[in-house]
Amino acid sequence: MDLLDEPVPGVGTYEDFNTIDWVREKSKDRDHHREIATKSKESALALMKSISDAFSGWLLMLLVGLMSGALAGGIDISAHWMTDLKEGVCLNGFWFNHEHCCWNSNETTFQERDKCPNWKSWAELIVGTNEGPFAYIMNYLMYVCWALLFSFLAVSLVRAFAPYACGSGIPEIKTILSGFIIRGYLGKWTLIIKTITLVLAVSSGLSLGKEGPLVHVACCCGNILCHLFTKYRRNEAKRREVLSAAAAVGVSVAFGAPIGGVLFSLEEVSYYFPLKTLWRSFFAALVAAFTLRSINPFGNSRLVLFYVEFHSPWHLLELIPFVLLGIFGGIWGTTRLGHYPVLEVLVVTAVTALLAFPNSYTCMSTSELISELFNDCGLLDSSQLCNYANVSVTKSSSDALPDRPAGQDVYTAMWQLSLALVFKMLITVVTFGMKVPSGLFIPSMAVGAIAGRLLGVGMEQLAYYHHDWVIFRGWCSPGADCITPGLYAMVGATACLGGVTRMTVSLVVIMFELTGGLEYIVPLMAATMTSKWVADALGREGIYEAHIRLNGYPFLEPKEEFSHKTLAMDVMRPRRSDPPLSVIMQDGMSVEEVESLIAETSYSGFPVVVSHESQRLVGFVQRRDLVISIENARQHQEGVVSASRIFFTEYTPPQPPNSPPPLKLRGIMDLSPFTVTDHTAMDIVVDIFRKLGLRQCLVTHNGRLLGIITKKDILKHMAQMANRDPDSILFN
Repeated sequence: MDLLDEPVPGVGTYEDFNTIDWVREKSKDRDHHREIATKSKESALALMKSISDAFSGWLLMLLVGLMSGALAGGIDISAHWMTDLKEGVCLNGFWFNHEHCCWNSNETTFQERDKCPNWKSWAELIVGTNEGPFAYIMNYLMYVCWALLFSFLAVSLVRAFAPYACGSGIPEIKTILSGFIIRGYLGKWTLIIKTITLVLAVSSGLSLGKEGPLVHVACCCGNILCHLFTKYRRNEAKRREVLSAAAAVGVSVAFGAPIGGVLFSLEEVSYYFPLKTLWRSFFAALVAAFTLRSINPFGNSRLVLFYVEFHSPWHLLELIPFVLLGIFGGIWGTTRLGHYPVLEVLVVTAVTALLAFPNSYTCMSTSELISELFNDCGLLDSSQLCNYANVSVTKSSSDALPDRPAGQDVYTAMWQLSLALVFKMLITVVTFGMKVPSGLFIPSMAVGAIAGRLLGVGMEQLAYYHHDWVIFRGWCSPGADCITPGLYAMVGATACLGGVTRMTVSLVVIMFELTGGLEYIVPLMAATMTSKWVADALGREGIYEAHIRLNGYPFLEPKEEFSHKTLAMDVMRPRRSDPPLSVIMQDGMSVEEVESLIAETSYSGFPVVVSHESQRLVGFVQRRDLVISIENARQHQEGVVSASRIFFTEYTPPQPPNSPPPLKLRGIMDLSPFTVTDHTAMDIVVDIFRKLGLRQCLVTHNGRLLGIITKKDILKHMAQMANRDPDSILFN
């Protein structure tokens, strides 16, 4: 029996925690296309099959967009309701959040739109009044209890059912997209538990966001839906194209930014991003944004809670404070983020809730805080931040109000925001890395938005009281609206997020899709580039790269340059002191000998050579394919025993009489393995591994096999060159 004639189930698949062979997967895909194209000319049915195969990718994108959009809408609505549940309950129906509860009330006034008879705080329900110290303590206590309950449920569910559901998931998705296999990471249990616990974790008031984990949720949807289509189920490289598009969908529903999502996938997470994937990502992100828009989770026809519009232009001299915000963002982006065990979740939640409740800016959800900080103060705003001393206002054509002196409430708000800034900076460092779903986008944006708003109000008051200074003269006359504090908050948020993640183009696009302000692209670009330069000067890697390194994932960072003058012979194995390379002869080994070689070693594959003496290379065979093929032959091929010879040659030489039938395994051998000579420079080898996504590369000298270099060998070598522990490169 020749394995070329009949494919064995399982051959060509991969084990858990292994890297896929991109070259093999792409050639499998090309063969599949050729076969379909040839058959399509034979009959009408085959032509229909060919059309459905071509259309399946677009259909899959449609399904991913619909499913992710629906889940994101559900997560948004649930998190909004449960966040308000910590403060009180709606008597009309407990499923209404505070805002929706008061919408239906006829007794709500515009001035006191947060107060309505249908919404009762816990103190009103338990004690009967909302005034006095006892009521305050009651509300405080209930706030802390709900927060602890939500976080306890979140961490328990993650621990019991889906340990992979913790964290943001973006570092792991980057690793998976580079070709690594982590079974179950994008499975149905991870999706179910991540969706539920994400709502619980956000509602508990911990300093984390749902935006990063939504990328993981969308990738889970993409992976699960791939199983409906044979083309994507059987080909790991094709599946990664879908996951790249799903990452774009995640950002699209997280920020309501479809174009920003596509650019995020291209710039930040994808390893292989052909033009076809770009179009499909664009389509999927569009479908997801449309689905979320039809659900309308916030009731304001917007896709996000903190959508804002500014009307006043900015001045060139304002670039100085914008660049300062960029520097702040870059410094904040290099803080060392910790890793804490499961038991710490409750302690951190308790500390967060106890410290957050007394300050109105930390008590509210982080998305609401960002929304408040981005807000441009209008005449009808009742927020503390907008309580300026009244100046007679002549109604101009625009809605913008002139700069005014700050009232007492604004100074109180400044103090509270300063405390909130310190609190958010410290608590976010502890929260990220805990065993609950946790995104870093929103907490980073909150830190930057607070710093930006503080600077913006400072600039505004400076311009009001000192408009005759050189920096304000000529563009800021008395009674004009010169400074927009909300814009400073937006620039600060962009700078901090850029400092942490090192995103540039995609971040600017996401921010202007969020705010609808095309004229503010230059301030955003200035802050983003400054924060990236400052952060890169202080530490080369962003948070996702740091996370990948901490976990020891085998990920070859495309942005990292290899500048050392080493050769392939310095990195290859076996080294001088090692035993010789384990190889398989093309026609001289029995089944028993090959099985004992497999049992004695743990290598992922073996080079096939002509003979021990010549060591001339014939091909390469994967360990998994070899094991499956031998087992299959023993079960289905008559007469195969331990003494049977294994042949990788094209023709089987005549066998002596009475010998058991031979086993022909040429079909599972890679006849064109990648080879380099022993004097190839390592920077070229690293480039080959990155560009082609190789698992291993064989090293030859004058055609004779010398050794092998695997992806892990390269990573260990790079760690060694950077004075890091080479043994940290393994999957922890």
